[in-house]
Amino acid sequence: MSSISPPMLFSSSPRPPPPQVLRVSSLYAAEPSFSDPMAASAPKWAQKTITLPPHHRGCHLITPKILNEIGSDLSGFKCGLAHLFLHHTSASLTINENYDSDVRDDTETFLNKIVPEGRSAPWKHTLEGPDDMPAHIKSSMFGCSLTIPITDGKLNMGTWQVV
Repeated sequence: MSSISPPMLFSSSPRPPPPQVLRVSSLYAAEPSFSDPMAASAPKWAQKTITLPPHHRGCHLITPKILNEIGSDLSGFKCGLAHLFLHHTSASLTINENYDSDVRDDTETFLNKIVPEGRSAPWKHTLEGPDDMPAHIKSSMFGCSLTIPITDGKLNMGTWQVV
């Protein structure tokens, strides 16, 4: 019963990683009812697990998939929080701009510059390939969770914000 605005997923693996599990949770704190002050004071929780398709390395918008899965559940929340948690160590979630697709390309270019991959990179963890450690570092930089406000049954994000 929670929703997210246009999400952007960053995957830094050149090969398609396994499907990623995104858990979405919400908390709704209702306003007390004058007729029964205790009835509406209990928090309302909802949780849903969404399996995302594999993505190649890069920044990907995943909001349409998320809204397709949980958008209708949002109507039950007047005020609350949508908490997104990605069960993956080489992918991450971030909020960024969606107006210009160059933002995603520039983000990937920047990350690849500051966290290089390949045999000449200084990483010790290479058991899963030369791209694996850079993927873990990039994931750690953005993190695996986001919290987005819910207002009147919709994710409350800026006009061009996406995840």
